[in-house]
Amino acid sequence: MREHGGNLDLAQQRFGGRAEDWIDLSTGINRLPYPVGELDAHHWQALPSRSEIDALHQAAGHAYRTSAPLVAMGGAQAAIQLLPQLAPRGRARILAPTYNEYAPVLSAAGWEVEEVRALDSLAGANLAIVVNPNNPDGRRYAPKDLLALLPRVGRLVIDESFADAVPELSLASETRRPGLLILRSFGKFYGLAGLRLGFAIGHAADIGKLTAASGPWPVSGAAIAIGCRALRDDAWAEATSARLARDCVRLDEMAQSQGWRLVGGAPLFRLYETPDALAAQEKLARGQIWSRAFAQKPTWLRLGLPGAEAEWSRLAEVLAR
Repeated sequence: MREHGGNLDLAQQRFGGRAEDWIDLSTGINRLPYPVGELDAHHWQALPSRSEIDALHQAAGHAYRTSAPLVAMGGAQAAIQLLPQLAPRGRARILAPTYNEYAPVLSAAGWEVEEVRALDSLAGANLAIVVNPNNPDGRRYAPKDLLALLPRVGRLVIDESFADAVPELSLASETRRPGLLILRSFGKFYGLAGLRLGFAIGHAADIGKLTAASGPWPVSGAAIAIGCRALRDDAWAEATSARLARDCVRLDEMAQSQGWRLVGGAPLFRLYETPDALAAQEKLARGQIWSRAFAQKPTWLRLGLPGAEAEWSRLAEVLAR
């Protein structure tokens, strides 16, 4: 498996403790998840109906402020796995450093893959990939600049997995344009990554291909029921976005007290420059708080935002040691 956050089993092997003893800040998953409530037994027992899937699509259109065609999938990752099927093999360019699944998925499918460092360098690619806000450094790209790039590439895929709390960055409303495809994650902002739900939004031709490749039941009945509730709960989304903005400031202040410098971040995670990321990770781990370090960047440490006040208190205590 490629390097990702969420590898809590590794933390337990190295530092002990049960999973429930740990605060996992190695991912960008909301630690205060959407309250799912009770589910009717029907959602566990019956195959999802077409009307139920349609209702989920309508809820997603509401949340993402778009009337463009879209399809529910088993997380944004499921859409990434299918990207090579949208067009004949060619040249793919990825704005890097970024989420590390795009390059190997495309390479394995026979695409020529190049990682570039500037938005303009994507021009001329058959397939261009941008993560906005970017993971792990939180870089943001203005929608107008991305739209200006669209005529210069064969297909532009924008991964908006961390855009829920910054909707002004989203191009979901523009995806009726041929060649533009948006990927959205449900599990990160709503704190329900185990549900495995995400969406692809785009031109009818691309969405048709992804729908056909996903099969008749691309997501579970439970995912449909919970997704419909959460995606229409505007009050929860607005309150959560406001809380995350405050918590980013709070975490940055705690990191600054350690002499760590903010590299960047999104509303669900922060990336810091430290003297020694592995030493910082170990310090946190001895207090059973897991963070993410990067093999290629030995000074980078990424932290998700704590959730309940008890988690903030433990983080402050461990940092003060």
